[in-house]
Amino acid sequence: MANQNVSALGREAAVFRAAELIRTICEVAGSVGYLDDIQRGAQDNGIQVAVERHDTAKLFDAMLRTFSYQGISDWVASEYMHRHGTATWAQITEHLATKPSCPRLRSYWHYDQCRYDKGSGSCSEPEHIGACPVPTHRLRNGRLNQTAYSFYLFTRDIAENDLVGWFDNQLSNVATEASGLSHELQLQEALIGPLRHVYGVSDKILAMTLSELLMGARKVRPHWFAVGKAMIAVDTLVHNFLHRNGILAGCAAEHAYGAGCYKAGGCADILRSVANLIDARRFNPAFPRVFPRFVQHAIWRYCAADGLDICNGNRIDDRSGCTQHYCNIFNKCSKTPLKPA
Repeated sequence: MANQNVSALGREAAVFRAAELIRTICEVAGSVGYLDDIQRGAQDNGIQVAVERHDTAKLFDAMLRTFSYQGISDWVASEYMHRHGTATWAQITEHLATKPSCPRLRSYWHYDQCRYDKGSGSCSEPEHIGACPVPTHRLRNGRLNQTAYSFYLFTRDIAENDLVGWFDNQLSNVATEASGLSHELQLQEALIGPLRHVYGVSDKILAMTLSELLMGARKVRPHWFAVGKAMIAVDTLVHNFLHRNGILAGCAAEHAYGAGCYKAGGCADILRSVANLIDARRFNPAFPRVFPRFVQHAIWRYCAADGLDICNGNRIDDRSGCTQHYCNIFNKCSKTPLKPA
């Protein structure tokens, strides 16, 4: 019991230190117009109207586009989609209306282990690939083709062609006995849990996609906002920031980037604890007091080449400590190398 108490006290101290560092990051890199930008984007892109009208095709296309921003830089993904387009609800509906012969396209439950590979043109049902619609979309890689059809079949067979209705039902089915963080996590899991089984989507991309959608629809679905503002998308920049600053080590939470970031005590848990210690209203009075997504986004913006471009692998040698004396937290950072020398 004594060791557990020491461990708990040590983690608490580490979280307070992390909050001190990250509060500075929020001051430097936090966007005071973050919420306005999300809600303006949702209005300009027709997302608010789509939610109000239960326009599944519009929401599907928007979510699928965001799913493409994984495994590569946002700029490269955006440029590729600009040149070649994306798969859409209308296209896939038209393709599946012809009743292709592949047995895996019968339903969401059948669509497993498709294994379509763009480079080799192979799949797990080679006798059907000649008439299969999956390869017809010029996506960046075969995984994205599989994601498009997996997500379509999920929307058709699980969400019954009504994503808005499915979101509402999933959230309303969460028991209200829990309160605070427990209830918040249950609401997130009610959406992310089932979608996690769509081929090729990670917790990170789901959190990023759903957070912006749920917050952007605030005017027409106010109750969605509390779920979206608490979702945390941990990418390599955010994970590496927590490593370099000694936050993971201080919290006894060192792990490789990936699924561990979302496990108990991982990156997402640490950022939730930190966000609870940072009053986001000091940056913008319109923000909620506890705003985990804003805190995570500020870290990403501080690190990203498209943001302040400070704490990343282009600026820091992974095998040595940071030497950027102009960094706002340089004197407080542990400068832990990502890799052994």
